[in-house]
Amino acid sequence: MSGEGDTPPEADRLEGAPHPRETARLFGQSAAEAAFLAAFTSDRLHHAWLLTGPRGVGKATLAWRIARFLLATHPDPGDALFAAPVPETLDIAADHPVARRVLALSEPGLMLLRRPWDEKAKRLKAQITVDEIRKLKDFFAFSASDGGRRVVIVDAADEMNTNAANALLKVLEEPPANAVLLLVAHQPSRLLPTIRSRCRTLRLARLSEEDLASALAQAGVDSRASGALSELAEGSVGEAARLSDLDGLALYADLVALFASMPGMDRARASKIAEAAGARGAEARFDLTLALIDRILARLARSGSTGTPPPEIVPGEAQMLTRLAPDPRAARDWADLAQGLSARARRGKAVNLDPAALILDMCLSLEKTAARLPA
Repeated sequence: MSGEGDTPPEADRLEGAPHPRETARLFGQSAAEAAFLAAFTSDRLHHAWLLTGPRGVGKATLAWRIARFLLATHPDPGDALFAAPVPETLDIAADHPVARRVLALSEPGLMLLRRPWDEKAKRLKAQITVDEIRKLKDFFAFSASDGGRRVVIVDAADEMNTNAANALLKVLEEPPANAVLLLVAHQPSRLLPTIRSRCRTLRLARLSEEDLASALAQAGVDSRASGALSELAEGSVGEAARLSDLDGLALYADLVALFASMPGMDRARASKIAEAAGARGAEARFDLTLALIDRILARLARSGSTGTPPPEIVPGEAQMLTRLAPDPRAARDWADLAQGLSARARRGKAVNLDPAALILDMCLSLEKTAARLPA
């Protein structure tokens, strides 16, 4: 099986959370599990599956559950009287030999493709490269000897570069026998249409507050603020774990207070937020600040367009949303600004602009938009 071992960081592991292969249970995705199981038990197992849905709702966890299930469940071709019972769940016991090998990244029937570690640069590459996809040729050739199933997990498929995508397309066009490919995609629109057309899609839904709390507890994350976390993370356990790890609710409250001061922005608060995002080693804080500013802008646009603010995450937010987005016109202004700031953030990160300066510049743009609102 392909893997970088335990020393380099894993591209498909969220910092501070268990890897999806280590996750015992999947919450809130019974419909997607049932759809796959129905295809399996009715002998309509497609050779490629596209697992889509918001980031952090369990797509990779489901892929690993499916992989364990397929590799551990062998149809009995003998007399139906003695055939194995039809499976009712994807559960495979943790002490099953396949489950143990999968956990140890030593299962010969499983191939994992993800962004590789760049040994020279000492960092993960930004994309899944064609060299990773080319490993499939040797994998299929080597693993075909035992006649069993072969499973490939691509996480995330929307991180492939163009050459890698074209190489994977060739595999999908002529899939090897007894092979199943599981493509995890956070933004399936970034995939080639020809790749999407050759896969059966399993769309995973946003988690309910109850399911999110259960998933956070399983991941060892304090879920006492699960209600606010669920709304801010939009039902994504991955995003909720990141927010919890980086004290995201406190940062969000700070940003809401900053917006509430506009127009007539609290410059001291803006400077404090910018300095924290621009501190040495605070790249994760900087990324989260950008993401939460974008989240507030989206909620402003939603509040103005519908006339009703979304459920309040922190005290005072509803009043701020109603005041700054009183009507659809204001909603359009905030939505347009969100697009412009997002593009500015991408350019700033690409040229290594000082993070604190970028955040302050964004705050000034927010202030200008707020000042144009009717008094």
